[in-house]
Amino acid sequence: MIEMYSHPIRKIAKISAALIGSAFFLTLSSPSYSQGAYPNKPIRLVVPFPAGGATDNVARPLQNELLTTNKWNVIIDNKPGAGGNIGAEIVAKSAPDGYTWLMASVGTHGINLPLYTQGGGKLPFDPIKDFTPITLVAELPNVLVLNPEFAAKNNINSVNDLIAYARKNPGKVNMASSGNGTSIHMAGELFKSMTKTYMVHLPYKGSPPAVTDLMAGNVDIMFDNLPSSINHIRSGRLKALAVTSAKRSPAFPDLPTIAEAANLPGYEATSWFGIVGPANMPADILNKDSTELMAAINSASVKEKYLAMGAQPVGNTPAQFANFIKAEIAKWTKVVKESGAKVD
Repeated sequence: MIEMYSHPIRKIAKISAALIGSAFFLTLSSPSYSQGAYPNKPIRLVVPFPAGGATDNVARPLQNELLTTNKWNVIIDNKPGAGGNIGAEIVAKSAPDGYTWLMASVGTHGINLPLYTQGGGKLPFDPIKDFTPITLVAELPNVLVLNPEFAAKNNINSVNDLIAYARKNPGKVNMASSGNGTSIHMAGELFKSMTKTYMVHLPYKGSPPAVTDLMAGNVDIMFDNLPSSINHIRSGRLKALAVTSAKRSPAFPDLPTIAEAANLPGYEATSWFGIVGPANMPADILNKDSTELMAAINSASVKEKYLAMGAQPVGNTPAQFANFIKAEIAKWTKVVKESGAKVD
């Protein structure tokens, strides 16, 4: 009798062992263990401005470097509108799993909070509470550019010439920007405030359409991000008068700063770009993202591309970037208040 039941018992034991082995294998390959393989699917990098603008131009070299060096598949998704707020809101409401990044800017994470909330307005996200800072990517100056025909017709060959013309013709100069709240907009508002001039602000959905209209003569001037105007300046399709940074740009060392060209001490309005994710990203994923992005930013390939477009590569820790964002919000809150800038 014992022998009669021994064979089924051995069969049950073998089946149990097989099931235990399968369960162990499934456990190892389950989502709770998948972080070790991160990233195992494409990462979406939301650029909250159109393709071809400075924000997009800063994102592309990073995308290429991460693919070439790490085999990370980063897909750039341009979501322009509302001064970068549309794209930023998308990321703020995404899952904090490391697969959605935002190319944040001085607009989305510096200017927009004071600009859109003055007078009781509200942003659809909190630039501090709703995001995880990963790293500051690059900084760059803006550049004051004019339509060459407009400049020639009105004998404008310097910043002081523009100031004199604007004072004599209040409201007759059209000033394009890449959107409300962008550094391009605020550079112009600060200039108007400090020079006591009035120019009509015309916000666009990004720098490329604004620059296109500027070259066509549909608008007169713009305080554009240097990367999106640099080739047009070199070709003569735009006339550059000065940069908005505290120091001259290595890309155009003969181009003065606005502060020195117009005797406006304290004038400075630069742009920056950095990678952030949604709030509450896991520490291990955040550390991996930060490490790999910093390595990409400091690579010879990315540095060369950034310097060629007039941008200065940075790369810092999440904690350093978080402190930087807080300082930028404080700085631009003061500028918005003093300049009287508003959303048009």
